[in-house]
Parts: sequence; C-alpha cells; structure tokens
Amino acid sequence: MAYDRNNIFARILRGEIPSHGVYEDELTLAFMDVMPQADGHTLVIPKAEAESILDVPAEALTAVVLTTQRVARAVKTAFDAPGILIAQLNGRAAGQSVFHVHFHIVPRREGLELRFHARDMADPKLLAEHAARIRAALD
Repeated sequence: MAYDRNNIFARILRGEIPSHGVYEDELTLAFMDVMPQADGHTLVIPKAEAESILDVPAEALTAVVLTTQRVARAVKTAFDAPGILIAQLNGRAAGQSVFHVHFHIVPRREGLELRFHARDMADPKLLAEHAARIRAALD
C-alpha cells in the first residue's frame, strides 16, 4: 500500500485538522489521542511520510523513539502513573487504523481497565487540560 497523504495524521501535520499538541520538534509531533484508552493517552508521530515502522527512515525512527521516551516520562509524571504502556501497531491485521507510523503512550495503573481503542471521542476541553498537564511536566 502506498502512503496516503490524506490520512488524518498527515492532515494534522499540515495543520488542516486541529490537535491538542503536547510536543513538537523538527522531526516529530506528539498530541492527545482524541479517542483515548485512558486519560493522558498521547500519540507520537514522525513528520516523515511512513505507513509503518518498516517504512520509516532511520533518522526519523530514532527521533520518534527519543520523543516517545521524553513524552512518556512527562505523561507518567503528569498523571502520577505507576506504569506506562507504549504500543506501536503495523498493518491492519495488527490493529493499525491510521496508516502513518505512530506510538501510543498510555498511562496505566492496576485495576483500571483500558477503554476500547478508537471508539469514543473525548471531550475537547478535557483533552486540552490533559495536554497542558503533559506540557507542564515536559518543562
């Protein structure tokens, strides 16, 4: 499958669709998942056009992994989470629903079930609040 330049993450990168940004640098972007599995669920993407981890150039992959680590630390702090789930899916059979490589950062705690993936939209005001908490923890 060829990279679709109209996928939702490509459109977010171009500023065509708003997002609740958490972090951005030359090679990566982190923002709140609008259908979070838990409060604080954050996505990290490379700015490079790549469908999966198998397609992303090495420089972009390095950058997105380092950003994922940095943002995961901030999510852990911002949500006082004892654990962090980091997920990365490749291909429809693996559950990938947006075909732009991305990493999920989900704060975790025992006894708290995850919500279903890509099912219910979160309140934009709540997402803005969560993004602000993560940005504050990055500083």
